[in-house]
Amino acid sequence: MFSDSVRSRDCRHTAKEEMERALSCGLPKWYQKQEAYLKDFWENSALEIEGDEELSRAVDYNLYQLLQSVSKDAYGNIAAKGLSGEGYEGHYFWDTEMYIQAFFVLTNPELSKNLIAYRYETLEEARKNARILGHKSGALYPWRTIMGRECSGYFPSGSAQYHINWDIAYATVAYYLATGDLEFMAEKGAEILYETARLWLDVGNYCDGTFQIHTVTGPDEYTCLVNNNYFTNVNARYNLHWAVKIHCLLEEAGMKDQAAARIGLLPEELRAFEEAEVHMYLPYDEKLGINPQDDSFLSKKVWDLEHTKKEEFPLLLHYHPMYLYRYQVCKQADTVLAHFIFEDAQSMETIRNSFLYYEKITTHDSSLSTCIYSIVASRLGMRKKAYEYFGDSAKLDLFNTHKNTKDGIHTANMGGTYMAIVYGFAGLRLKEKGLYLSPDLPEKWVSYRFRFFYQGSQIQVEVNKDGTRLTLQKGEPVTVFLNEKACTVK
Repeated sequence: MFSDSVRSRDCRHTAKEEMERALSCGLPKWYQKQEAYLKDFWENSALEIEGDEELSRAVDYNLYQLLQSVSKDAYGNIAAKGLSGEGYEGHYFWDTEMYIQAFFVLTNPELSKNLIAYRYETLEEARKNARILGHKSGALYPWRTIMGRECSGYFPSGSAQYHINWDIAYATVAYYLATGDLEFMAEKGAEILYETARLWLDVGNYCDGTFQIHTVTGPDEYTCLVNNNYFTNVNARYNLHWAVKIHCLLEEAGMKDQAAARIGLLPEELRAFEEAEVHMYLPYDEKLGINPQDDSFLSKKVWDLEHTKKEEFPLLLHYHPMYLYRYQVCKQADTVLAHFIFEDAQSMETIRNSFLYYEKITTHDSSLSTCIYSIVASRLGMRKKAYEYFGDSAKLDLFNTHKNTKDGIHTANMGGTYMAIVYGFAGLRLKEKGLYLSPDLPEKWVSYRFRFFYQGSQIQVEVNKDGTRLTLQKGEPVTVFLNEKACTVK
């Protein structure tokens, strides 16, 4: 229950009403409500692992912390440290959209919708932020915020992370792909996609027949203010594609595009979105067969991680940012993260080459990193590496492996742990063509089970040594792709 100026015009009156309602029920009634709420949560969200009790307990702990941390209405989000510590002063980051939404969109779509609705509620502040940074149209969400205003104090590794816009757009599309909720897209989601897409046209420009994006920072905070960050560009292309796609879907459904009317979106803008999508520049190095992290990355000296003293990690605490910016060294997954989210953008050979290249120069100084490496290693069939990276992330907070849980839990890593199992070992992907699964069983496990919602139906996946079983738990029969083959779950 809340009583503040965001949720109520008269905080005192609302607080009194809520307190009277709470006291009228009696404590036993609230215990019953809590028990019923958690029972429903675990029935929908439980991720059961047979064969490693300690790990299974750590995963349960992580999922419970995510539930505790998430706002239960459209006026809040998820703090980077949850409710457990003062780290980051309770601010919300891109962590929510890229690491935590993946859990809620599959297990509790209503909470996922709330998280997107929060971004819609702060869209006007995002428009103001875009104007502050000189953009005459579109919206630019802040990298770090609570009320919708930018709270980052160091812009090269903060406000310059324009990818926050397209992370939010990506999560909005993921919600639609999982639910088919076109009404929500018409009401709120489409406007987010349109306004974030508009910003690209002002940020980017055409050069030698390609659409390029200059002077931004990608997820890797050891490399700042660069041109054509691969993660940013491929994410932008997806954003532009879906801005047009949603407009077409609304037209096909006979639904008036209220969002386009509200913001005065013109047909020529939609054509400009399409043009920029088609000509988006994605860096590629023919010699190495990889996607460079950005235009200048490969021209820098490679940091000698092998001979760097253990006590000098994490590097950001021992070296000035300007010094780090001059080297090929990554704090966390950047291009590798893009290969997970947009795996269809490149061949498996390119993804494998990139993974092996960036693995050698990534410190994983960020807790957002090892879970992503685990997922991509799974996709590439590197089973041993996938499990090693997964183990590094799953027990991080329960066992305080980074020695900094005193500052608060790592909520993004907790979401990443879920992703490493469901999106990694089970190979789940939400794509425009449907939902895909390609499950694998880690050698140390006997089996694992999880449930997810897709298009209003709930499916249980059980993976053991005999194979994979899909069971319809609730709703109508639904078709998914199991190991690339269409399969109707009845």
